Amino acid sequence: MKKLFAFVLTIGLGVLMIFSLRANTLFPEFGDVSIADRISALFLDKSVNGDNGDVVFGQTTDAEDGAANLVTSIVVDYRSFDTLGEVTVLFISSLGVALLLGVAGKQKRLALNFKPNFMLRVGSRALFGIILMTGVYVILHGHLTPGGGFPGGAMIASSILLLYLADDEFRTKVKGFKVLESVAGSLYVIVGLLGLVLATYFLQNFLPTGTVGDLFSAGVLPIVYVLIGLKVGSEISGIIDHFLTEGDLA
Repeated sequence: MKKLFAFVLTIGLGVLMIFSLRANTLFPEFGDVSIADRISALFLDKSVNGDNGDVVFGQTTDAEDGAANLVTSIVVDYRSFDTLGEVTVLFISSLGVALLLGVAGKQKRLALNFKPNFMLRVGSRALFGIILMTGVYVILHGHLTPGGGFPGGAMIASSILLLYLADDEFRTKVKGFKVLESVAGSLYVIVGLLGLVLATYFLQNFLPTGTVGDLFSAGVLPIVYVLIGLKVGSEISGIIDHFLTEGDLA
């Protein structure tokens, strides 16, 4: 009976939200808005230094945001504030896990149902380096190819998970991850405030965009992606540790 009531309540709230949005004058009808009213003319016309033309990889300089892919342009530039909100959601999730599963005092690893052998431990540590460096590569090249902080950070956390599963005595330095997560998140906000002070609005790019396709290009976008990658990787690693540790009652 409770499940049926919850299902009906959920459907009812969903229908109420849909009708509320349809009646809201702030939300125009689908297809009634010109994209030119919502997106920069420089972005639409591919205007570089006032001249319209194609953006050429490795040649075009001083483009509007300097990113070599559309994903980064939207996620870390035009909608970077939304990305900051997504990172905040992950932080809240990590905090919730810490409050629910974290215990004070001495902690120990949960016992596994199997005993990892020597070959598994050695092989996992070799694979750990490959996964870790792949995650770092994805983060550093997020402004050149679709990818960046979130997938790169998830790869870094997956390498930590591999060590947890392949070694029943492995534990990360959780305090170090907490410090790294806090510093990365704070620097993300500071970069946004610098955009507000040195440019026009929060998280606006205030550095030269360079040549499209170069590693050192796209202004603050690579910096933001590095901070996101560090924050996401450390937070997910912390969540993994909380799920695989318990209080030592001895």
